[in-house]
Amino acid sequence: MEEVVYGRNPVIALLRHGARRAQEVAVLAGAGGPLGEVVALARQAGVKVSYRTREQLTAIAGTSRHQGVVARVAAAPYADLERLLAVPGERGQPAFLLALDQVQDPQNLGALLRVADAFGVHGVIVPRHRQVGLTGAVARTAMGALEAVPVARVANLVAALERVKQAGVWVYGTVVRGGLVPWNADLAGPVCLVLGSEGAGLRPLVARTCDALVTIPTGGLVGSLNVAAAGAALCYEVARQRVGRRGPGGDEKAP
Repeated sequence: MEEVVYGRNPVIALLRHGARRAQEVAVLAGAGGPLGEVVALARQAGVKVSYRTREQLTAIAGTSRHQGVVARVAAAPYADLERLLAVPGERGQPAFLLALDQVQDPQNLGALLRVADAFGVHGVIVPRHRQVGLTGAVARTAMGALEAVPVARVANLVAALERVKQAGVWVYGTVVRGGLVPWNADLAGPVCLVLGSEGAGLRPLVARTCDALVTIPTGGLVGSLNVAAAGAALCYEVARQRVGRRGPGGDEKAP
């Protein structure tokens, strides 16, 4: 199946990373500047370059917000769960995984992939059912992170989390209330963060499968963060603990 990726940064990331080979890159005829880098990268990778009018690019992309470049590419592939579990060892790092429980908004998934790329997540695990997949809308929101962060799609999220635990990874689920404050949890070792759906949060069985639950304290009128914002806060805390000092049992106070 084919999809389109549009916009300068997403197309540049696609061409640089090379996980998916673009079949064609169409650029705005007569345009220069930043589009010159796109053309150079495409030619270096042996990808066909064509020149189109703005109207033609809009028709291909399905939107006028293409910034003068559209790439045709095979749909993003999913990784195998065992492959994800092997990545941390290959990099000599403690595992850092993200699991999503029925997140259905493509913008949230795309934003979470950007967060995962920014904070060194080794891979993302998603269920096959009632979960948005790696669509073109996700790729556009991810701004190139889809090319860098492997995503495993599993038939049973609970079984996948049990496998993650067998691999020596501590699984932390996120809940609106009643969990540990994140900076009082030891997130410096091998961890998998589990984030729930936009409305219902974690399903009960998924929550019970987790080793521990964490809650991000908030003081605003809204009372909770959306899944993408919560993921960003928690991934930052993992990164902070890994580069900072930890007291006994991971009890250090947040700055």
